[in-house]
Amino acid sequence: MSNDELQLWIEQVSRDNFGVPFRHKATFNSRLSSTGGRYFIKSHNIEINPLQLTQFGREETERIIKHELCHYHLHLAKRGYMHRDADFKRLLAQVGGSRYCQSLPGMKARKPLPYRYKLVCTACATEYPRKRKVDPKRYRCGNCAGKLKLQTLEIE
Repeated sequence: MSNDELQLWIEQVSRDNFGVPFRHKATFNSRLSSTGGRYFIKSHNIEINPLQLTQFGREETERIIKHELCHYHLHLAKRGYMHRDADFKRLLAQVGGSRYCQSLPGMKARKPLPYRYKLVCTACATEYPRKRKVDPKRYRCGNCAGKLKLQTLEIE
C-alpha cells in the first residue's frame, strides 16, 4: 500500500467513524518499532507503522488509525486528547479503536538496566543496589544510620 492509498483510507475512516474530514497528511513510517502509529501535535500529521499492516492486516491497522484519529479530532476540538483523558477513552471506545497495538514478532522486549552500583553500609553491611551512580556522602543507612560506601559492580 502506498502513502496515497493510506491517505485516502484515513480520510475515509475519519468521515465514516467521526463524521469530520481528515485535512492533514498521513504517511507510513517504517522506522517506528515499538508503536503502531503516531499523531504529531504541531503539524497534525499521522504516521502509521507499515509492519502492523503486513503482520496483522487491515482490521488491526484500522483500529490503530482510529486511535490516532481520536488524538487528531480531540486535539483540534480542544478537548482531552491524551491517553489518560476521559474524552479520549470515551471516543476510543465509541469508534472501536485499539488502546494498544500488538507487539511485532521478532522485536526484543526492553530489558531493565542491570544494577551497576551498590551502596554498602560500613557499620551493618546492608546493601542498596543502584542503577545510577550517587554520592554516598549525601545518604545514610536506613537500618543503623551508618555511613555508606559506593561500589561499582561488574556487568556481564
